[in-house]
Amino acid sequence: MIRITKIFTFETAHVLYNYDGKCKNMHGHSYKLFVTVKGKPIDDLDDPKNGMVVDFGDIKAIVKSEIVDAWDHAVLVNAASPHKALGEELEQRGHKVIYCNFQPTCENMLLEIADRIKRRLPSHVQLAYLKLHETENSYGEWLAEENQ
Repeated sequence: MIRITKIFTFETAHVLYNYDGKCKNMHGHSYKLFVTVKGKPIDDLDDPKNGMVVDFGDIKAIVKSEIVDAWDHAVLVNAASPHKALGEELEQRGHKVIYCNFQPTCENMLLEIADRIKRRLPSHVQLAYLKLHETENSYGEWLAEENQ
């Protein structure tokens, strides 16, 4: 079994409803996402991906379409909270708003990222690990063996 990792960056703002600290105010982060998948390298001379678990370009395409392009330079808002009205006002002013069915914390973002990536992976490849840096020294992790 081999693990391969691809790293992505994106800029996203969020606002945390009912939070009791400074992050109750809308603010943004330069997120750094580590995506690790695992599988057995293809052993078929006739396969153009011979020797690979999966092409890094395929991982890039999945994460770019599901996460980076969707969330980059957007504001994540909990649609179940009164912040939905804030999101609607921002949209009316031309801002990109993503309405989540969760509080947009690093932890919940990881769960959403895992779900989105797993749906798109080839059947012979498994999502193994995610790490999402919210800042240089603050991050969350998702591990497959803890999320069966």
